[in-house]
Amino acid sequence: MIEVKNLFKSFGKVVAVDDVSLIAKDGSITGLLGPNGAGKTTTLRTLYGLQNPDKGSAFIDGVNVTEDLVSAAKNMGIFPDSIGLYDRLTTREHLEFYGQMHGFSGQKLEQAIQQTQAYFDIEELLDRKCKGFSHGQQMKVALSRALIHSPKNLILDEPTNGLDVMSIRMLRELLRKLRDEGKCILFSSHVMQEVTALCDHIYIMADGRVIAEGTPDELCEKAGKDTLEDAFVSLIGSEEGIAL
Repeated sequence: MIEVKNLFKSFGKVVAVDDVSLIAKDGSITGLLGPNGAGKTTTLRTLYGLQNPDKGSAFIDGVNVTEDLVSAAKNMGIFPDSIGLYDRLTTREHLEFYGQMHGFSGQKLEQAIQQTQAYFDIEELLDRKCKGFSHGQQMKVALSRALIHSPKNLILDEPTNGLDVMSIRMLRELLRKLRDEGKCILFSSHVMQEVTALCDHIYIMADGRVIAEGTPDELCEKAGKDTLEDAFVSLIGSEEGIAL
């Protein structure tokens, strides 16, 4: 389970996250939906320890991320907003490196690589250096890297950006499979279709705050609208910055 309590983060005079609280449960896909600049990425960066909050706390399976990041990271798979691949390493070397960081070696590591590469059918990329990969290929490697240790919790920041239609379908099917296995999945998006297709529970963010939460049906009922898109526009009170 992933939990954020009263999170606050500012950069100078700019308040990026303002008293945000949320819970992502096991066996569920939870979405952060909001326009660009809503505070989604800042919230996720705090969860995986890239930055410390000014106030508040973040927990992975009850472990305080700020106090014990190493223990929390054991149960996290992370797809960050910046892909961060090393051009001179092959796909296999990326997966080996991250697998070894999680204590895998020998046959266990090789089995993990074989299982993970099959998620996105990237066998032909395994022994190619990442320099020159298309954006979609880089995304597949980064997503595979996040899954190499079969984490209980997945944190994904805009995971479908740059993926083609078939890859998006594969990712959707994979996330649903992982959810059905009891995994906790939290992802951010400003793409309405992805949130509608995947999420069991949604937090809508705007101006650094959570302004509404619930299932897609609950949010539509709260806004008095028939579609999640219309509910979203109504709840944030503006169409500015919305990407559909």
